[in-house]
Amino acid sequence: MTDGFRRGAFGVTGSGDTSGFGGLVRVEPGGAVALHSTERPYGGWFDEVTDALVDAVGEATFAAAVPRVLVDRGEITYFVDREHLLTLVQALRDDEALRFELCSSVSAVDYLDSGGPAANTGRPRFHVVHHLTSMTYRRRIRLEVAVTAEDPHVPSVTGTYPTADWHEREVWDMFGVVFDGHPALTRILMPDDWDGHPQRKDYPLGGVPVEFEGAQIPPPDERRSYR
Repeated sequence: MTDGFRRGAFGVTGSGDTSGFGGLVRVEPGGAVALHSTERPYGGWFDEVTDALVDAVGEATFAAAVPRVLVDRGEITYFVDREHLLTLVQALRDDEALRFELCSSVSAVDYLDSGGPAANTGRPRFHVVHHLTSMTYRRRIRLEVAVTAEDPHVPSVTGTYPTADWHEREVWDMFGVVFDGHPALTRILMPDDWDGHPQRKDYPLGGVPVEFEGAQIPPPDERRSYR
């Protein structure tokens, strides 16, 4: 696997694959993010929402703001440049044809050494995902913003969606993504003086040894080799 795809089952190459899936080819975690955009028509109400969003912000703004759209497993994700995030969420909430009134979650993923294409300037490491719900039309979409570890800044959407307040604090606490404009971006799970962000993939595992009858189990970071 060198191009974002895994071939065969369980990483087996050559002989030894007895699963019957030796010819399997699938996108690695994060690979779909870097490799392609779904072509239209998207199907179902996805095209209706996309057209309404284009009408709300204008074709030029949409083209600049959304470089990629992915439809997968019955869900649609708009990959958004951070400079245009606030413009899009305002339109998604307020436009009569959209009415995504609720930001139900803000989460993040660290794609460092994920098995997919390596994180680099063309494929930023951290992906912040906003889950938006339209209670009026009973629809859900995702907005995904990618940033690098060197510049992990994303505009806060709390001005449009106050429910994002604690979610953004958790993403900052766990991943170190800075939400510019957040009213009080402080830790929410870890102590205020904690060093580092525990859900980054390069964060040390730590742990303590555990003793059993005549045997000792070492802490996780000493138990095996982690990449």
